[in-house]
Amino acid sequence: MVFAGCCGYCLSRSKYYSMFKVVELQETFYDLLSNERLKLLREEAPKDFVFNIKAYQGVTHDLNSPTWRRSKKKPGEYLKDKIGLLRPTRENLELWEEVVREARMLRARVVVVQTPPSFGYSNENFRNAVDFFSVAVQEEFVVGWEPRGSWLENLHAVKKIVESYSNIVHVVDIFRVKPVVVKEVSYIRLHGIGGREVNYSYRYTNEDLRTLCDMIDELAGSSREIYVMFNNASMAVDAQHFISTCSTR
Repeated sequence: MVFAGCCGYCLSRSKYYSMFKVVELQETFYDLLSNERLKLLREEAPKDFVFNIKAYQGVTHDLNSPTWRRSKKKPGEYLKDKIGLLRPTRENLELWEEVVREARMLRARVVVVQTPPSFGYSNENFRNAVDFFSVAVQEEFVVGWEPRGSWLENLHAVKKIVESYSNIVHVVDIFRVKPVVVKEVSYIRLHGIGGREVNYSYRYTNEDLRTLCDMIDELAGSSREIYVMFNNASMAVDAQHFISTCSTR
């Protein structure tokens, strides 16, 4: 089954629920959400609506990341060498447990762990990723790892990690790179065509979307669940257009 939607509520939530069957929550990246907020989101959504979440930046990004500007509460500087960048420390794994709490309350299907370019490929970061994912893997949801930066030039290392865990999938922008391993669940995040890694202002053309439908058909030979999540300025329009393009072929 193919689920298409957006990275974040780009419309009012009630309108979004009427148009799509899946969302990737972005607010879980900027801050840890309260149980009350999570309960509200789960209860107001249709019963069959699928939540995916983007893992908290405290787990994946260092405290110098500009993404903290949008956070309501930034961890103290005393934690700068203990959290972020998939460090397998007690403090970082405690933050991961908060992400697990969020996923459980929302009954999330996939938790997206997006590592920044500053967490590039190196022997140390490879070991940290292995040690972190050894603890982070859950049976309750799929962990989707979206490595950025120099990992994209060292896909053999990404493959080695992804192959080691049954419940980790390689999250990709399929117009830029294909999954190193295709598993029962595939997860696509679309950041626009052009630019080095992202081009959020890009509007997908009819030809782009027909090509995307073909790529998804190819994945469907191995994956029983495929998530196609748009993450560009025109995401709602493009996601709807993708759905109609594939359904009329």
